[in-house]
Amino acid sequence: MTLAARRRPAVRGVILDRSLEELPLFRLSDSADDTPVSFSTENGGRWRVIPAPGDRLPGTFDQDVYVELLHRYNEAGSPADGGVTFTLHAFLRSMGRRADGRTYEQLRAALSRLERTTLESVGAYWSAQSGHEDISFTVLSTVSVQRRRVADREQLHLFGNLAAGEPGDARVTLSATVRANLAARHTITLSAARYHALSSPVARRLYRILEVARSDGRLSWRVPLERLAEQLPLTQRYPSHLQRVLQPAHEMLLSAGLVRDIAVRQYDRVWSVDYVLGSRPREEA
Repeated sequence: MTLAARRRPAVRGVILDRSLEELPLFRLSDSADDTPVSFSTENGGRWRVIPAPGDRLPGTFDQDVYVELLHRYNEAGSPADGGVTFTLHAFLRSMGRRADGRTYEQLRAALSRLERTTLESVGAYWSAQSGHEDISFTVLSTVSVQRRRVADREQLHLFGNLAAGEPGDARVTLSATVRANLAARHTITLSAARYHALSSPVARRLYRILEVARSDGRLSWRVPLERLAEQLPLTQRYPSHLQRVLQPAHEMLLSAGLVRDIAVRQYDRVWSVDYVLGSRPREEA
């Protein structure tokens, strides 16, 4: 390996489905809320996120799992069958998470939710396969996690490239609906480094949705506070409460250079947020 190759950043842009990014999916708190998320688009479309029976809605940890899955799908060369294979240990470390019994179970549960949570669109989600027709799908179409046998784990120390605490291997399949939009380049691009540097789940979600505005060629974006709360989504509805939740995330986005200015103002009795977008880093181009 050349010196230039060793110095090249290992982390590249993460390509995400633009249609999915502009719609609410992940609760920004890991509560036990199992009430479907509902959202109406400006063109009259309707969108619902429906949890599997007995499970909660996808939350903050699931949001990070989703971004890492798309990162790995991109790095694998966008396999035609949508399959992505990884060890749970390596996946968690890539997310910057400690790999232990608790996080292994969190990861298994998140993968299951991404397979079992139904995304239902009535003219809200634009699909490269069917346009704005009614559609129902999940982020992952299949999930398989194979636990290693005890006898196998006892021999892991013999192989230097494997982690001794490794609990198993996973193979997931990204939904054909999402893959079609990625193939059609109906996408946005994030910097994985900038995403993980944001410690707030709200800031990470705002980063994702601001890139949708940037993909439209906008230099700024004005959105009513109430509308933004529905689109993220947030449970707070009073303007004062929303501003308190958003302020720390706004400070992170400004500090990271992802936006140049943010102002919350009232126009004709409607509270809105004005975002002035920052420049796009080279790795996202």
